[in-house]
Amino acid sequence: MEFKIPDNLSGRQSLLVEKEHTAKFLGSGSVEVLATPMMIALMENTALEAVQSYLPEEWTTVGTKVEVEHLRPTPSGEEVQAEALLVEKKDRQLVFFVTAFDRKGVIGQGSHSRYIINKQNFLSKLKS
Repeated sequence: MEFKIPDNLSGRQSLLVEKEHTAKFLGSGSVEVLATPMMIALMENTALEAVQSYLPEEWTTVGTKVEVEHLRPTPSGEEVQAEALLVEKKDRQLVFFVTAFDRKGVIGQGSHSRYIINKQNFLSKLKS
């Protein structure tokens, strides 16, 4: 199946850092700053949402690789934004350049790969 995903596809989302997004709450650290796993989840979800509207209803993407650096902390109460820019398409493999930033600038960046799947086929393989 061929998918009509624009070469210059991008997406953007934001998140207000609250207690449940912090390293202390998640157990990935002991301070109340944005947890690295939450930053990565925001980046992944931004890439997912950017491409989803270009796929038929029975199709989606799954994350397959994340290579990011968390460069700077963001405290609770601050807003974080993530951007995902599609930089490579190869068959059903999509590679995004992802960036997260707060009001002071970039807090994280790197690459994230996703793979286009048929939901029903994917789930049926798990059951067998």
